[in-house]
Amino acid sequence: MRRRVCDAEAEGSKNLAIIETRNGAGQREATPDQKGLLVNFAWEMKKQGYAESTIERRSRILKVLAQRGANLQDPESVKEAIAKQPWENSGKELAVTAYSTLLPMIGKSWNPPFYNRVQKMPFIPLEAEVDDVIAGCSHQISTFVQLLKETAMRAGEAYHLRWVDIDLQRGTVTATPEKGSNPRIFSLSNKALTMLGRLKRTKNGPFGYGNIDNFRRTYEKQRRGLAFKLGNPRLEQVTFHTLRHWKATMLYHQTKDILYVMRFLGHKSIKNTLVYIQLEEALFNREPEEYLCKVADTVEDAKAIIELGYQYVCEFNQSKLFRRRK
Repeated sequence: MRRRVCDAEAEGSKNLAIIETRNGAGQREATPDQKGLLVNFAWEMKKQGYAESTIERRSRILKVLAQRGANLQDPESVKEAIAKQPWENSGKELAVTAYSTLLPMIGKSWNPPFYNRVQKMPFIPLEAEVDDVIAGCSHQISTFVQLLKETAMRAGEAYHLRWVDIDLQRGTVTATPEKGSNPRIFSLSNKALTMLGRLKRTKNGPFGYGNIDNFRRTYEKQRRGLAFKLGNPRLEQVTFHTLRHWKATMLYHQTKDILYVMRFLGHKSIKNTLVYIQLEEALFNREPEEYLCKVADTVEDAKAIIELGYQYVCEFNQSKLFRRRK
């Protein structure tokens, strides 16, 4: 369940209808009581150890519902408000999760509605389209996108980087994990290092001058203008998370090593990585790979297998597994 919530929140980051808080048609200011409730909600989540990005996102969703007529003290009112929103099921599911987090804090419960989120294959842009985005945005955002393109970091991991995490001399960056991932160290290209070196050395790090949703909205505005200028509406689908999918797909295409891709992404379970095999096969119009496999129990066995052109895959029950494409 936790994995599904994390995936929904990544998808929800792309849903402008959810994160939008500006007043518009049918919206009004939240009442002072509701504003106070949202402040307390954010503080309680912080005390319980939720990530800042999660606190910001769930608070914003509840604020939108309050602006659109929901009484946050009344579960039935919130259920009705969610049902009325023109959001995809992934967005409504995220709203249900946000309100379910609030309810214990106000001593209430509800029978939550169920929205069956439709699983979609991620959009994978052309590399030229990613490079168009990098070339067309402001320097700080271009640097951020270049970093995501090379490392496949989650947007929150990159946004909260500190200067101490970036070693311009060795050409590396260290990612502090989010969502239960493993920590990673990445080597950067000279282009990325040069771009990072040109950023101002503020105490907040290279990117963190506000919250990540504001940063994302600035990117979306620049991307929208660039898509119009270049006459390519596909650019509007290039989100921060899209770049993680793009890098993972390209890595699997280059290496055919799903375990390497898993480690690169920081996944703790290969189940979250397997989608990139299907994506790579679809994008590059290939039939699924077939392999010959061998098992080594000793160093001598492993040496002989490697000399035959087999590649190490993993260890299982103290034996080492190797494979070679047919």
